[in-house]
Amino acid sequence: MRDAAGRPVGCPDGTGEGQEKTMRDGQRVAVISGACAVVVAVAGVGAYALLGGEDDASALTGSSAGAEQTEAPTDAEVAEVSAAFLAAWAGEDATAAAALTDDSRAAETALTRFAEDTLVSELTLTGDSPTGASVPFTVDARVVFEEEPADWSYASELTVVRDAATGDAVVDWRPEVLHPQLGEDHRIETGPVGDFPPLRALDLHGDELSAEDFPSLSPVLAELAERYADQAGGSRGAEIRIVDAEGERTAQLMELTDPVPGEVPTTIDPAVQRAAEAAVQDQKHAAVVAVQPSTGAILAVADVPSGSAGIALNGSYAPGSTWKVVSGGLLLGAGLAAPDAPHPCPQFFEHGGWEFQNLDEFEIENGTFATSFARSCNTAFISRAPELSDEQLGTYARDAFGIGLDWQVGVPSHNGTVPVESQAQMAAQLIGQAGVRANPMVMASVSATVKSGVFRQPYLVPPSFDGRDLARAPGPSAETAQQLRGLLNFTATSGTAAEAMAGLDGEIGGKTGSAEVMDQDKPNAWFTAYRNDLAVAAMVSEIGHGGTYAGPIVAQVLRVGS
Repeated sequence: MRDAAGRPVGCPDGTGEGQEKTMRDGQRVAVISGACAVVVAVAGVGAYALLGGEDDASALTGSSAGAEQTEAPTDAEVAEVSAAFLAAWAGEDATAAAALTDDSRAAETALTRFAEDTLVSELTLTGDSPTGASVPFTVDARVVFEEEPADWSYASELTVVRDAATGDAVVDWRPEVLHPQLGEDHRIETGPVGDFPPLRALDLHGDELSAEDFPSLSPVLAELAERYADQAGGSRGAEIRIVDAEGERTAQLMELTDPVPGEVPTTIDPAVQRAAEAAVQDQKHAAVVAVQPSTGAILAVADVPSGSAGIALNGSYAPGSTWKVVSGGLLLGAGLAAPDAPHPCPQFFEHGGWEFQNLDEFEIENGTFATSFARSCNTAFISRAPELSDEQLGTYARDAFGIGLDWQVGVPSHNGTVPVESQAQMAAQLIGQAGVRANPMVMASVSATVKSGVFRQPYLVPPSFDGRDLARAPGPSAETAQQLRGLLNFTATSGTAAEAMAGLDGEIGGKTGSAEVMDQDKPNAWFTAYRNDLAVAAMVSEIGHGGTYAGPIVAQVLRVGS
């Protein structure tokens, strides 16, 4: 188009050289360059200048061409429409920009969401030389997220077409006009990276724990990241991204600020953790937990298969004869047993309609309670069932060992259960069967409580980090704790735990267990023990006797202790 002097409109001195403009006097600027460079300065929302010598916008609408016009847009129309579209977009006038497309509804929705979701505060659109009806352009934007500005630039392209219905020259609307990576039902947004800030879990020495170094800890580390990410002092960082219709990220377009990991301390001792993972690595399904009796700190957690939900902290299994530490404490405290007093261990004992027996139907004649405990005599415990109330064992387990209380470990955990049962089921609870449930953490805590004489709730994250209140319980009486230490030591040196505990010096004690499980051919193997200031418990699923299969795992971990 030319003026009265025959010069191209908008070209200084008719030279046709392109000009580039950016922000001027606070205005957004759209630039189109081509045969004649045109600068379209947007003074406010909805305001834009048009090429041509006509008095109105008819050059854009092409209304005079009629609905039957199907020829390709002229070079002038390409320049005019693209300039006006970019100017309206830069001026945040989504309605005006959308009106210059062949799909105004979709375009207006996309342009409006772009303005709202990207948090762009300044926008400059610079057109390049058209190639036929296609006009490349550059987007230069200033994005401000949480008061932090960042510059974002990328290249895109639009195409001007003839609207088949109206004959107007319009922008062929596609999501790729906004960004070349954008697809249908996708949008661009600016927001934080991820669901929560990254987090570094630290061992008791302050060094980082990783799932690569300690595969068994991967579910624990994931739980810590989810629970403590917002309390650990980290930040999520920010990004510009493409998301799908469900809001899931499909591509990161730009990282605005780097995520900053927070830090959460744990009580994991890397030496003990390595020993625990090595101890279970050859098993198919096993778990082991180490607890420090003097504090309750969990020093190691290991499960196989590694990275599974795990039985170490969350398992709920019948603990078998390792539970006799708890029921033995009940009998001692209630005056129904004494270590050196005669105590029956018959071959069979009937209670509540069930006939109970010992492994291989053995019996001990003229034995003491210490002998029955060391050899894990079932009937020695079952024979006292008639003298106990239904709720007595559960109450004692809670008060002496904290079992069933709300333990605040720092990650989700199952803290043991002893339901009220009667008759044969109540009797079976005395040997760790029926409804009694525990896991290696609970049974390691049982040994730790016996060793120290005080119930200290196990924890993985120090309570000082987040102000948690740990569960409290009176603990066993001093006399009962002393008697239990003697029984556990006797079992570790002369009873069913002796083979596994052989060669361990210091203050030691242990108890074996084999828990029968319905529909299993073999029992679950259990073992709980302590050595000095380290208490460890393990379970191996469906394998056999606790002393044979779980005992060596516990002993291997105890060897790295004090």
